[in-house]
Amino acid sequence: MSFTLRGTSSTAGARGALRGLLVAATLAVPSWAQAKTIRAVMHSDLRVIDPIITTAYITRDHGYMVYDTLLAMDSNFKVQPQMADWKVSEDRLTYTFTLRDGLKWHDGKPVTAEDCVASLRRWGARDGMGQKLMEFTASLEATDAKTITLKLKEPYGLVLESIGKPSSVVPFMMPKRIAETPPDKAIPEQIGSGPFKFEQADFQPGVRAVYVKNKDYVPRSEPPSWTSGGKVVKVDRVEWITMPDPQTAMNAIQSGDIDFIETPLFDLLPVLEANKELESRVLNILGYQTLGRMNFLYPPFDNVKVRRAALLALNQKNVLDALVGNPKYYKVCGAIFGCDTPYATDVGSESLVKGDGMAEAKKLLAESGYDGTPVVIMAPGDVVTLKAQPIVSAQLLRAAGFQVNVLAMDWQTVVTLRASQKPPKEGGWNMFFTNWVGADILNPVVHVTLNGKGKSGGWFGWPDDPKMEALRDAFVRAESPDERKKIATDIQQRNYEQVTYIPLGEYRVPSVWRKELTGVLDGAATPVFWNVDKAD
Repeated sequence: MSFTLRGTSSTAGARGALRGLLVAATLAVPSWAQAKTIRAVMHSDLRVIDPIITTAYITRDHGYMVYDTLLAMDSNFKVQPQMADWKVSEDRLTYTFTLRDGLKWHDGKPVTAEDCVASLRRWGARDGMGQKLMEFTASLEATDAKTITLKLKEPYGLVLESIGKPSSVVPFMMPKRIAETPPDKAIPEQIGSGPFKFEQADFQPGVRAVYVKNKDYVPRSEPPSWTSGGKVVKVDRVEWITMPDPQTAMNAIQSGDIDFIETPLFDLLPVLEANKELESRVLNILGYQTLGRMNFLYPPFDNVKVRRAALLALNQKNVLDALVGNPKYYKVCGAIFGCDTPYATDVGSESLVKGDGMAEAKKLLAESGYDGTPVVIMAPGDVVTLKAQPIVSAQLLRAAGFQVNVLAMDWQTVVTLRASQKPPKEGGWNMFFTNWVGADILNPVVHVTLNGKGKSGGWFGWPDDPKMEALRDAFVRAESPDERKKIATDIQQRNYEQVTYIPLGEYRVPSVWRKELTGVLDGAATPVFWNVDKAD
């Protein structure tokens, strides 16, 4: 089935066919036909719905719909109270959090400090920033129904920033009985205290996810700012419609069958921007860093010389030209903590930025003893912002002398498969690509890709690097900005020496929505659907 563009040569028949497709996808039910509903096409299909077990952003977005957080970050990068406020002892060793009144789980039971302690412990076992906080923690207890007491072994300067982090594996609060699920197993049900309730009965992976307004939710009184402040829900229902074909999604938003597209295809933006019924804006103002990650457990990337040869073969401009195309929306930049940030530096990134490392890559690969072991690259074809990287990188690796197998799959399969530690010959992998939002790379602790804990707690790829861990510990103990800057530079140098991961540049992508929607918020973790209203 194909559709032509509204405003050019669109026909009533095509629009009617598209509406038929959407009706089939959403399984319209008369009981809610009159509800004020936002229909959104997100950047990916939702399949993994435990927001602690994966770093996938679609699961994070799901988490913000269903769950709430103790603390949250505002647009000034300042941590604010959300479910709780706090006090810090004079010796900076005791943090006391007090839950605000009116907090209820979706099943009607009150939120307690015991629930939150269990939630923090599960998060702290999975998240890189949470793991580091727990290493400095002496005790974490519920001292009464509304009070959480965190005691440290020594002062740690990122306590509030850790609990209030806006992205990746967010410390979402869950009932104790759910939060006590082992951190390596998915939670059995979706019960939060957030602004929306998840409609489990309507959840159809590959088709749609449905959220309804939590009428018992009591928002904070402050204005919304990033993930902090009042989360006021102004619609009855939000549906995430799976629509992997960008052309179909574009036609659907122009005809009014959907209301919002998170990541339209860059090539289609001029058509969408010319439509006066639509609005477009970059919502994630920190942008994205795109990157490649290798598997350190198996050949050929268990050999640092082979990893360095791969690094030298790749270059950012080729990837960004294929991924984005328009230089208006991308930036060549080797800073692992983000361009134009306090810890930005080009140290170690010269070949990536200049794109002149191929000759050296061939030489180093020949010297490394590489025996032709195929590099198995996972290549998702259903996410606009992840399709180009594996294809371009495979071509460059082949040019350097690597044997490469590209496995086509959808993104949710990548999200599931990348957790496997099986050898590539038994269904495992050697390399995948992903994107981090700026909030997830700002410093060495939040930047989970730098975790050097190996198989015992590292991120997918599992580099075992005690020196990197020592540098990260030194960073959190540093007392001056200059000292932290120096350590951050040392960490970047270590990243490029060991090829912990390969940053492939930064980009920003506008979201697009119909002008019937108002109150769409920007932030470090977007999109969110509180504060958004829809005209009748």
